Amino acid sequence: MKKFALFLFISTIAMHALYAQQTINLYDGAVPNSKPYNTKEWWEPRESGDTIVHFTSQPTLTIFLPDRKIATGTAVVICPGGGYWITSIVKEGFAIAREFNKMGVAAFVLKYRMPEDSVMVNKTIGPLQDAQRAIQLVRMHAKEWNVDAGKVGIMGFSAGGHLASTAATHFTHSYIENANNINLRPDFSIFIYPVISFQDSIAHIGSRDRLIGKNPSKSLLDSFSNELQVTAQTPPTFLVHATDDKTVPVMNSIVFYEALIRNKISAEMHIYKAGGHGFGLHNSTTNELWMESCRNWLQSMKLLPGK
Repeated sequence: MKKFALFLFISTIAMHALYAQQTINLYDGAVPNSKPYNTKEWWEPRESGDTIVHFTSQPTLTIFLPDRKIATGTAVVICPGGGYWITSIVKEGFAIAREFNKMGVAAFVLKYRMPEDSVMVNKTIGPLQDAQRAIQLVRMHAKEWNVDAGKVGIMGFSAGGHLASTAATHFTHSYIENANNINLRPDFSIFIYPVISFQDSIAHIGSRDRLIGKNPSKSLLDSFSNELQVTAQTPPTFLVHATDDKTVPVMNSIVFYEALIRNKISAEMHIYKAGGHGFGLHNSTTNELWMESCRNWLQSMKLLPGK
């Protein structure tokens, strides 16, 4: 056991050296909405090349800044997936951030808290607090990090897509201290095989149970069914999903896209005929990287130069 623990520790240090530029705690001092807890966070490197974070209760932001020669000022906060109980920190976080850096986009990987009654006063808002705080921090440090405060987006994978879409639809209320009234609305959103809805017909029940419990009220269930929260102020959105996704039904992306169109929000959606769930950066069933389509979309939105 001691050897295994040492292996995990060394692997974690090596992984940080390989990927991370800087990691900061999300909050100064006490974490809001937090109870005293004894759980210990640990990182699990996997043979696939991914690393899974377990028992996150101290949220952080890992900062990936592009070379200043190619920096565009655009920034994105990345919310990795994991069903609201683990975090796919490399495949759906650090690896994605590196690709954005190649485009001149500053990327910020959010290690958000997992919703747990044992560590939170109100678990339903814990992850959203962290997403709002990440956006707040990026805008607060925009000059330092060479970011345009008017070009800060949010991105999420799977359950991280639910968190990102919650941040993109619940920004009119601040769930964190915001004395300086910093804008918490993302300027754009990117959702990759996202959990969007908590409605019975298409919900990923595991994510729903983790966040709002097994017997939520209708008002709570509807509030976190983010397709029902789209308004004319919802940010422009880019979506990717696979038709054969057996974990998170493709209808999650479709209903959100439909809501965007009804509200006259600029949107683009790419649906693969195959690819399943959790394919990360590359859907192996196609020769196309969705990231290239995402780059084209960002260019079309004047968030990157080139079009």
